[in-house]
Amino acid sequence: MDTVKIAVIGLGYVGLPLARLFSTKYETVGFDMNKTRVDTLMAGHDTTLEVSDELLQSAIANGFKCTTNIEDICNCNFYIIAVPTPVDGNHNPDLTPLYSASTTVGKVITKGDIVVYESTVYPGVTEDECIPVVEKVSGLKFNIDFFAGYSPERINPGDKQHTVERIKKVTSGSTPEIGKKVNEIYASVITAGTHLAPTMKVAEAAKVIENSQRDINIAFVNELSKIFTRMNIDTQDVLEAASTKWNFLPFKPGLVGGHCIGVDPYYLAQCAQNYGYNPEIILAGRRMNDGMGEYVANQVVKLMLKKGLQVLNSSILILGFTFKENCPDVRNTKVIDIYRALKEYNLNITVYDPWANVEIVNREYNLNIESQLSTQNFDTVIFAVAHDCFKKINVKEIVKSKHVIFDVKGFCDKGLIDGRL
Repeated sequence: MDTVKIAVIGLGYVGLPLARLFSTKYETVGFDMNKTRVDTLMAGHDTTLEVSDELLQSAIANGFKCTTNIEDICNCNFYIIAVPTPVDGNHNPDLTPLYSASTTVGKVITKGDIVVYESTVYPGVTEDECIPVVEKVSGLKFNIDFFAGYSPERINPGDKQHTVERIKKVTSGSTPEIGKKVNEIYASVITAGTHLAPTMKVAEAAKVIENSQRDINIAFVNELSKIFTRMNIDTQDVLEAASTKWNFLPFKPGLVGGHCIGVDPYYLAQCAQNYGYNPEIILAGRRMNDGMGEYVANQVVKLMLKKGLQVLNSSILILGFTFKENCPDVRNTKVIDIYRALKEYNLNITVYDPWANVEIVNREYNLNIESQLSTQNFDTVIFAVAHDCFKKINVKEIVKSKHVIFDVKGFCDKGLIDGRL
């Protein structure tokens, strides 16, 4: 592989920033099956807002291309798969996108080529599930005719400080030599440096525990929030006091959604169960965090009743719908759990989020949200997502004289609110 020619399969939150970065050094083609997505990118705009229009347009001007045509990636020799790895309705890993992407690569890969997986998986998926698909479709033999690597993505949607090149990258290869080659190619564009793991399974395991560890820590403080609320102690005050110790971990209670922290632990749990071990802490953390939306809704209703507010047919405003602040990503958002739990009380609910795509929310959640803030006065306001733009809202102007304000994110001034996690 004298001249590296890169194809990135999947142009979402992970694939596009990576492809754009590689295009600064190598001939790079981005491939995605979504024609609308590709057309928008080639017009110079990224709807996920992960890559600025300026950077994207500059990359295109310098030869970077996005396509839905498989023939455009036939001449590449370094294939990177960055497709989503969701879970199904029963929280079981759904590898369908990986199988599809592996089939695509199998159609174009040739002798001597390398395919690297970035999608989050449990240990063994690359070799046991993905590579056999590439072998079957291509007719080539793994580690003889073609090779593989695994380099887990570490994208943090909406984070403009920790961009792809500024996050240390774990790399690995299907042989020691290929590992060095994969590491060399990534190291050429990742300014934060790389870490070459000894095997692909080690790299897969490293990724899946990163988010599982964070999930468990958030579950712990969510449980603390439930305990301290019963004791009439402010959880945020407790955490602030405890954080004065040098080695206290600064986790805060909240909703755990998105496509990583709320999903990856299920991949690790599935893997453990395949080996005859039933993980207790991992799944307990998941149950705690998955139940927080309903818990918030119940706390809000309790506060309304305590203040003598009529619950039935009352008006509630939920501020924010995306899974995190200052980001348009609504995948696996847990705000929907608050909405659905409150709906059971027959309330009139308005959801306002200027960051979220109204059409995507309607398609994915069958929910109509507002992109403009209503001028009506509400009985209750819930700050569900800490968008910076919400700081400009004078909440006193949009609530009735008798009201409840609940802060999910520890976002508001304590004197303004009636309750928070």
